[in-house]
Amino acid sequence: MGASDRELWGRVVGGDQAAFEVLFQRHLGVVWNHGYRLTGSWDAAEDLASGAFLVAWRRRESAVVVGDSVVPWLLTVVGNLVREERRSLWRRGRVHRRVAQLPTSVDDHADDVVARLDARARVAAVAQAIGKLPAALRRVSELCLVGEVDTAAAAELLGVSETTVRVNLSRARARLRTMVGEQ
Repeated sequence: MGASDRELWGRVVGGDQAAFEVLFQRHLGVVWNHGYRLTGSWDAAEDLASGAFLVAWRRRESAVVVGDSVVPWLLTVVGNLVREERRSLWRRGRVHRRVAQLPTSVDDHADDVVARLDARARVAAVAQAIGKLPAALRRVSELCLVGEVDTAAAAELLGVSETTVRVNLSRARARLRTMVGEQ
């Protein structure tokens, strides 16, 4: 087995590009999947994964390795990038134009196309609902529900108790059920 994330990150802090490449290859799939789950878009997920690793390289000296993994920190970076993009879209009013351009009907000839569109709409609805949660609930949701980070790691990363993470997670789930159910 290769070096742990903690060992590799120590080398990355010293400027070791090869160690960074190992971490990139090791965690790209997880980071991309997290971006996709938050946005519902393959293209956006690709951009977010690239952006997260760019931020990781630029901020390598201030990154937080939780336990023996850099994944929770990378997922937090993806969440921050998503929020920055959402604020930008909101400021420019592009969200309303995008919603108006979404297809309203699908040909009945391909059940798999319908299934993919339904799945994409569900992912987008949940991502949008998570984006509307208060900050504490949103961060816990992004890490634990979307990123599948355990509550102990999330608590360490967020600097709060594990009980606080569990309470916020419970509140977030209740709000998400209500928000997604209304749509």
